[in-house]
Amino acid sequence: MKRYNRLLFAITVIAFVSCKKNLDTKTLNEWAPEDVWRIPELAEGVLMSVYNAVPNRPDNFEGNFLDAATDNAVTNSYGSGIYKAGLGGISAADNPLGNWAECFNQLQTVNLFLEKGLASGLQYDRVTPDTDAKIKKKLKGEALFLRAWWSFGLLQWYGGKTATGTAMGYPVIGHFLTDSEGRDLEQYKRDTYQTCVEQIIADCDSAIALLPFTYSGQDVVIGITQIGRASAAAALVLKSRVALYAASPAYQDDAVVRLQGMGSFTITSEVQYLRRWEQAALMADTALRTAGFGSFAALKTTDIADAPTVTPADFVWRKYFNTNDMESRHFPPYYRGSAQTQPSQNLVDAFPAKNGFPVTDSRSLYNAANPDPMSVPRDSRLLLNIYCQGSIFGNNGGAIDITQSGKDGAGFHAAASRTGFYLAKFMSKKDNMLNPVQLLNAIHYYPLLRKAEVFLNYAEAANEAWGPRVKGPGCLYTAYDVIKTIRNLSGGIANTAYLDEMAASRETFRTLIQNERRLELAFENHRYFDMRRWLLPLNEPVRGTVATRSTGGAMQYTIKDVERRNLDDARFYYLPLPQKELLKNKLLVNNLGW
Repeated sequence: MKRYNRLLFAITVIAFVSCKKNLDTKTLNEWAPEDVWRIPELAEGVLMSVYNAVPNRPDNFEGNFLDAATDNAVTNSYGSGIYKAGLGGISAADNPLGNWAECFNQLQTVNLFLEKGLASGLQYDRVTPDTDAKIKKKLKGEALFLRAWWSFGLLQWYGGKTATGTAMGYPVIGHFLTDSEGRDLEQYKRDTYQTCVEQIIADCDSAIALLPFTYSGQDVVIGITQIGRASAAAALVLKSRVALYAASPAYQDDAVVRLQGMGSFTITSEVQYLRRWEQAALMADTALRTAGFGSFAALKTTDIADAPTVTPADFVWRKYFNTNDMESRHFPPYYRGSAQTQPSQNLVDAFPAKNGFPVTDSRSLYNAANPDPMSVPRDSRLLLNIYCQGSIFGNNGGAIDITQSGKDGAGFHAAASRTGFYLAKFMSKKDNMLNPVQLLNAIHYYPLLRKAEVFLNYAEAANEAWGPRVKGPGCLYTAYDVIKTIRNLSGGIANTAYLDEMAASRETFRTLIQNERRLELAFENHRYFDMRRWLLPLNEPVRGTVATRSTGGAMQYTIKDVERRNLDDARFYYLPLPQKELLKNKLLVNNLGW
């Protein structure tokens, strides 16, 4: 509770300060701005406000998953920014996905805390100097991690090539901007992509040196009561993610990778290209070899909904909530939900058969002429993510029936799934979850940083650097080892015949790894960025399925296009910088095509 009390103090201060000019009289409990850096609870509350700004649920885009702007899903929230972005409705003046101001606001807060919140005169423990020093050390590490987190938010969304072929990031500002500096923004130009990467990694390294690897035991500073705060393990995972992006084709200067058009690029300097992938692989391997990191563990449905109070070991940094909000948004209408997120046939087709072969391969025994998704045993992750025709809803629900007259079909409710599929991942399995007589809640985890991601990061980088079956210098695994483990533990796929075929070359294994990321990290808001950093085609229509039942009870399935993705230009690989920022600062150079 101490963390939330301090956050409440900080919010109270902000509220009073912002209203100060409108008040004729002062209340007795009004806090002055200078009090924040005199009272430790208020000072720590400033940092807690930065934590609080991190979304606590995966459908944080006006109640939508970012996957609904990709080929993974659609949304029926037609007025939302995600729907607009999926159709290509993005411009510098109207970007429904922009977070420029939010990221810079949080960076301002972090930098202010680093300058004022660690002063010698501010005592977080007034009794024991050693404890006070430990607290300050940890708070500094947390602040540096949060600066890295929000800095990567800017890089992830706004990093991109300019018309000159230079990969650019954001203006790196390592201190709190004063009012006078804020009025002279033209002194701040976009730094190169690599400069931004170096700044973020440096902050991660500093955080790692200051923070405990994990929070355990009963120590008042680094014990289990601090779980949920930044840790050295979280900084390692973030560092791995940043390095992976930094090696990706979309974020190289033309001297390294040249973009030819939608879905096409040419490597112009193989030496530099491979060097960056090797750096990314070695950073991921460092995390994997760190004591306490552990081995790969498959995600279970109960890790993310109806979850235990003990954080699953795979989640190194997570948010959680205990509500039924996500179920209200994404359950099928028959179960009193709004079916806001609807997985696509594209995503369903990405899950291979249990024998390891993709459903596009005849050896999977899948009948493409009558594509019943469950006609052959499938990768275990399919039903973890998606409710298909005939699958059982929740623990005690009936079978999903998407036929016209079925309880989950278009004839039952106008909000029924357009794709023929419903979201299962992150959804509670409790019976009568949304019963209006007695609504139920469920604990949900939103994994912001997972150990599984580092394994995937390593496999991708190692494949690019050394090939599928070559182990890098001093590394624990080959890319093949990692993907074999993930397919076995997560997908239940023991047969390696297809895996062995794909390991014949770096290029074919790359395709397999990209698909494994798609499956393992589905609806965790990675697909949008993975497609762009690899310069994959963005304009594949989103498909769905129509199921009909004959009078004799036989099922027939027809694939249809559900929604177009009008993302047919290379500029959609990058977001435009906000128009108002370009007007304020003439030195800012926009991304390619905007």
